[in-house]
Amino acid sequence: MNISSDHAVLSQLRQGLAEGLAAADGRLPAERDLAERLGVNRGEIRKALAVLELEGSLRRHVGRGTFVTRTPPRRGLPDVAEVANTTSPPEAMQARAILEPELARLAALQATAAQIAELRRLAVAMRGVADWASYEALDYRFHELIAEAAGNRLLMEVERLVNGVRRAVVWGHLALRPIGPSPDYHSFDEHDAIVAAIARRDRPGAAEAMRRHLDSTAQALAG
Repeated sequence: MNISSDHAVLSQLRQGLAEGLAAADGRLPAERDLAERLGVNRGEIRKALAVLELEGSLRRHVGRGTFVTRTPPRRGLPDVAEVANTTSPPEAMQARAILEPELARLAALQATAAQIAELRRLAVAMRGVADWASYEALDYRFHELIAEAAGNRLLMEVERLVNGVRRAVVWGHLALRPIGPSPDYHSFDEHDAIVAAIARRDRPGAAEAMRRHLDSTAQALAG
C-alpha cells in the first residue's frame, strides 16, 4: 500500500469519527465492517487504526473493542502515517533493536511492583488468546508498559512512535498462522524471560532477553 492510499483511508476514518461513526458508548464498528464500509482490506484499516490510537484519538480494549477517547489527541507528535509509510519492516526492527534493550535495562532498575505484576499478567494473557488481533493488542501494551516502567518520559514518547510504526509496518509482513499463535509461539517464553529479568532487577539480563526476543522477531520477519 502506498502513501496516498494510506492517507485516504486515514482521512476517511477521521471523517467518519467526526460524523458519528462510533456508537453512543464510543465503540467503533468491527474491523471487518469498517473495511467493507470503506471498500478497503482489513490490513489497511488496521494500519489507520494504529495511527489514530498512537495519536490518542482511539483506545483499544482487548475483548471489548476499539473506542473513541474522550481526551484530546496528543499534540506535537510526528505524522505517524507518513513515518509508517516511509519505513520498511527491517528499518522498524533496527529502531527497536537500538531502543528497546535499553528500555528493558532501565525498567529493571525503575519498574514498580505494580508494573511488574501487570507485565506478568500481559505475558500470561498472550498465551490464552484465540486470534492474532487480540495478541497484537496485548503485545503492543506489553512493550509500551516496559517503556513506561523505564521512567524516562522522552524515551517513552520515542518508544510510542517506534511501537506504533512497527505495529503498522511489521505485523502485516510476518508469516502468521491463520487463526492465532500456536502454543509454542517463540514470543511466549521470550516475554517471560524479559519479565523475569526485570523482576529480579537484572539490568544486563533484561537487555539481553529483549535483544534475543527482537532477534527472533527479525528472523520471523525475514522468513
